[in-house]
Amino acid sequence: MGNCWGFAAHSPSPSTTGQLSSAGISHTTSNTTSFEVSNATSSRGSNISAHSHFSAGSGDEEFPNGQILPTPNLRIFSFADLKVATRNFKSDTLLGEGGFGQVYKGWLDEKAPGRNGSGTVIAVKRMSSESLQGFEEWQAEVNFLGRLSHPHLVRLIGYCLEYKELLLVYEFMQKGSLENHLFGRGSAVLPLPWDTRLKIAIGAARGLSFLHASDKKVIYRDFKASNILLDGSYTAKLSDFGLAKLGPSASQSHVTTRVMGTYGYAAPEYVATGHLYVKSDVYGFGVVLVEILTGLRALDTNRPSARHNLVDWIKPYLSDKRKLKSIMDSGLEGRYPAKSARRIAQLALNCLESEHKHRPHMKDVVITLERIEAAKDRPVEPRARPNLSMARQKFKQPLQNRPLHHPAPSAR
Repeated sequence: MGNCWGFAAHSPSPSTTGQLSSAGISHTTSNTTSFEVSNATSSRGSNISAHSHFSAGSGDEEFPNGQILPTPNLRIFSFADLKVATRNFKSDTLLGEGGFGQVYKGWLDEKAPGRNGSGTVIAVKRMSSESLQGFEEWQAEVNFLGRLSHPHLVRLIGYCLEYKELLLVYEFMQKGSLENHLFGRGSAVLPLPWDTRLKIAIGAARGLSFLHASDKKVIYRDFKASNILLDGSYTAKLSDFGLAKLGPSASQSHVTTRVMGTYGYAAPEYVATGHLYVKSDVYGFGVVLVEILTGLRALDTNRPSARHNLVDWIKPYLSDKRKLKSIMDSGLEGRYPAKSARRIAQLALNCLESEHKHRPHMKDVVITLERIEAAKDRPVEPRARPNLSMARQKFKQPLQNRPLHHPAPSAR
């Protein structure tokens, strides 16, 4: 659930101020979400409204194509509730840390409050006092995920706002992030087989397609492997809506805003001008497809300088049958259908078009991936590993996310 953060770009947007009142949580500028939280808490944590619409089920089973709820379906938690659920945010419940703060594992047991290790498993994200993010991003997460419901979006269960404490409560995703499975180290991390990678790509594409197809088109703005979480069956769900934006109106072609996101995934037109299009997300999806194929990070300064940026390095390989084979993830050990890999490589190239208008719509990306899956091409027999396999393992080193307007530093 790691977040990545950028800083000011060439075309900054007007400042946005989050306001908390008895009417709920809302933004004060027009270029943000119009969703409002009806069940807010005062600055001292007391409930303003008691009619929470929270329910234990997500409703995704009844609406496989997703839905936008008329009112947020969220539960209000007290800080004391979440201290109990996480055993006072004990270190052994820590799941990870991102730009917003720490994420802890917790347990909700309505029948026996305070009993640790039992009940519904949750993930609790707590804003750090040193965080570069703050109320606006917490608010955006509540406003978007509070009303958006889809099988491929992580379910936000509720939130807490007390004094200076900002927390979010999510469903627990047992398998962690796609990033960890592609780039994680240690004996506990096993390479993802081809069929699982394809399943994850399809799930993530469906989630992004749902956002783009909604009445008020939602631009996710930070599509990357660390924001794709996996449940116990490796079903992919998009998480972290802190940077999400509503798309342009019918009379506009784009939204102009500060450039924020993750270097290596952000679309070139967005980095250069601050102009954000719905298809800016499609570029990020193309980057993740390349990561799924190669098992390499989008940006890694531990690689030779000409290979810091994965897309710049790999793009010429994607359209060449022989070159593609040489850069496929060695963790697959050759067990993948060559024809399907070539089709996904071509799809990635389409998503990575430099002109946003030439990129496909996400609904068409979903159709293409589903057809590839339906073809059920047989994996080729394993052969000798590619020459780049040793180098690839060396290059799988973690890298902190960087501001978008800073060029990647040269390798030392």
